[in-house]
This record gives sequence, C-alpha cells and structure tokens, in this order.
Amino acid sequence: MNKLVFSTLVSLDGYCAGPGGDLGGLPMGTAFDDHNLGLLRTAGTLIFGRVTFSLFQGFWPAVREDASAGPVLAEIAARMGQLDKLVVSDTLSLQAGASWGDTEVVRRAQAHARIRALKAGAGRDLLAYGSPSLMNDLLAQDLVDEVRLLVSNVVLGGGVRTFDARPQAALTLVEERRLPRSDIVLLRYACRPRTHA
Repeated sequence: MNKLVFSTLVSLDGYCAGPGGDLGGLPMGTAFDDHNLGLLRTAGTLIFGRVTFSLFQGFWPAVREDASAGPVLAEIAARMGQLDKLVVSDTLSLQAGASWGDTEVVRRAQAHARIRALKAGAGRDLLAYGSPSLMNDLLAQDLVDEVRLLVSNVVLGGGVRTFDARPQAALTLVEERRLPRSDIVLLRYACRPRTHA
C-alpha cells in the first residue's frame, strides 16, 4: 500500500502562510529545497489543494525552462513536471496544452474514494506540499500516513493556520532533526487511525 505524506513549512506560532496567503515571511532556502527534493525522489503522485496547485503551476514550469536555475531547483522542477498530479477542487478547470494541463482534477465529493484507490494501488508514495485545508480533511478521514512539519524560526502573528479545529489523527513523533545549515527543525509524525466510537 502506498503512503500519503504531507510536508508543510510552518511558523513557530503555527501558520503555514501569512495574512492573505503570503508565503514571503517563511524561510525558504537551500535546506528547504534539499528536503523537498529528497521527498520528490521517493514520490509517484503529487496531491494538491487548489490554492497550492495554482501557486506551484505558476512557478515550477518556469523554473524548468530557466537555464540559470541551480541543479537542485532544476531537478525539483523536472520531477514535478514528470510526476502524476492530482488536485482536489470543485472550481478548477484546466486547459489542454497548458502547463500541467494533464493534471487529474477530482471534485471534493469524490476525493476520499480517489485517494483511497491511489493508496491501495501499486507504485510509489503520494506526496502533498502545504494544502492545509486538504490535509485537515484527509487527516479527519484517516487517509494521511505521515505529516512532516518543517518548523521555522519565524513568528507570523496571523495568516493561514496549519491545523484547524476538526478532530485529527493520533500523531506519533518518529523523527526530529535540524535541517543542515538552517534554523528549520523537521518534526516527522506517523499518523494512527483515531478510535471511532
């Protein structure tokens, strides 16, 4: 069975984006890129919520065409372009021929069943970056196997909360370490199904 892994950069006060979804206050640098590339090398399918998909779709295809991109960013962009992609959205429609136009769009009502089917199939793990609304929804359905929180050394003071108030899976800490040459701490949690009444 394939695992579903969520990886999210968060502030010390628990936000994955600032007010208005601004990511500029979070420290994305070499260590962050190296970590993301390592995850991509083990992934078979990328899973997105609509907002994160739009951000990535607007950024990574251009990096792939940029001859001045360093080797790590170039490999991230290439792998993202090559991997299967699925976005959960009731409003998104993709144009044929557009960047990442072959991405599978799944409506929310079908999302749980589709992700269960992908997890049950043969292949490599499912990987999601950010996408907090989707992560919280899938945690509540016991569909997430691992959460990687990259805790940064900044306080945003407001914005998009990483976790909402819905019941979450039971999280067991299985790894904690500082990313090399950074002030980001990785907290890796295995998700155990909640006990249902």
